[in-house]
Amino acid sequence: MVALFPVFYFLSSGHALAQTFPPVPGEPITLDYLYAVAEEIALFLIAVSAILTVIFVIWSGVMYMYAGDDTKKVDEAKARLKSGIIGAAIIFGVGVIINTIVAVITGEFFFY
Repeated sequence: MVALFPVFYFLSSGHALAQTFPPVPGEPITLDYLYAVAEEIALFLIAVSAILTVIFVIWSGVMYMYAGDDTKKVDEAKARLKSGIIGAAIIFGVGVIINTIVAVITGEFFFY
């Protein structure tokens, strides 16, 4: 159920990704608009990484269970788990970096 939270989060009507894009024609693009777009991108990347992490952990666990005494298959399952965790850390890191850049640009990083 926890793995499906990001899916339900983005499918709910209050959090549509195209909700604020594009701005009304004729109006300038403001810092608030850029903040909202960057925040949505960061949230999307974090949600996708959570889903992919759960899929890779389950997949590697199933591979590990089916490996039995075959050391080659056990090593493949361990490598898949390691790759999934490293990939998730990279994607989570990108989300954190985007949120940090947005906070620096909007001034929220330096001022309380």
